[in-house]
Amino acid sequence: MGRHYIGIEQMDYIKTITVERLKKVIAGEQGGISKAVDWNGGGSFVFCELAELNQKYADKIQSCKTEEEITALTEEIKNSDYISTHVIPSQINTQIQEYKDLSLEEKKQFAMEILDKNMLYINASDMEDKSFNVNDADKSFTKSFYSKLSK
Repeated sequence: MGRHYIGIEQMDYIKTITVERLKKVIAGEQGGISKAVDWNGGGSFVFCELAELNQKYADKIQSCKTEEEITALTEEIKNSDYISTHVIPSQINTQIQEYKDLSLEEKKQFAMEILDKNMLYINASDMEDKSFNVNDADKSFTKSFYSKLSK
């Protein structure tokens, strides 16, 4: 069809639905718009995932099963570089009764609130920072991807 595009998914079904649908379109499957435009298949796609940063914390928060786990994780976030700039770490106290009275779900929500959502993934501009441990292959691919976008 002569199209070039970037598709972005945030949901977990990317591998089970979106990638599988793209494979079928390339193979010439006649679902969706393919039949109407007389699509016979062909083409290619590249599937990539962003390098996680704070997303790892978000996933850990959701997987906490006990109040002890979420409290320890909240303390870890509080003492990390990944806390929101809108939060004053010294004002977070997981030992006060008000925090202790929260349910597990409320504690998870609190932990998510203090997490910096602007750092869920490593920015392309930060990939040379050695502390993020981005491997050379990922750096090379990212640079090639962005150079194609600028043409």
